[in-house]
Amino acid sequence: MTSSTNPGGAADAADRLAAVLSPPLDAIGIVLYDVELTGAGRNRTLRVLVDRAAELGGVDLETVTAATEALAPVLDEDPVVEAVLPGTYLLEVSSPGLERPLRTPAHFRGALGSPVSLKATGADGTNRRDRVVLVAADDDAIEVEIDGARERVVYGDIVQARTVFEWGPAPKPGKAKAGSSGRAKSKGPTSKPTVSAPS
Repeated sequence: MTSSTNPGGAADAADRLAAVLSPPLDAIGIVLYDVELTGAGRNRTLRVLVDRAAELGGVDLETVTAATEALAPVLDEDPVVEAVLPGTYLLEVSSPGLERPLRTPAHFRGALGSPVSLKATGADGTNRRDRVVLVAADDDAIEVEIDGARERVVYGDIVQARTVFEWGPAPKPGKAKAGSSGRAKSKGPTSKPTVSAPS
């Protein structure tokens, strides 16, 4: 798991956190989908997105609770967490949701054939947002179809990408339409998780 389309500093911090947060989740059959860091100072939020195979029931309230409990000792004691997130922050643990953020090659490969809202930097340096269908993904770039034409977009040009939930069957290439739980985290024995239904 990496946050390859995030700004450098946030991506590096998220990658460091992912490396220590993933093993305790793997041990209980939960996949770390992504780590996001937002805000600054006392308004920082650590968002941990978890996933589980559909045949195991997907992500429900029990999954979020189990993930939060598995992460608690690492968040309280791991020196990497202390270095990246000293002091107080808000922890949110949830599913990626129906409209999932796409940041890594693995995320994009898992969404092949899906409609995607893609914001990317064009050759002229301006950002453009399009509704596309994701048709291919490798380690360097994605291939999308928009208005019947295929276009290759390197990961470095992707500003933001997210799957788009649509009722009914997934559109075929060329047919795209135009156009949590949380807990306050602080050092000390009074910190207790509060869990609500995943998004």
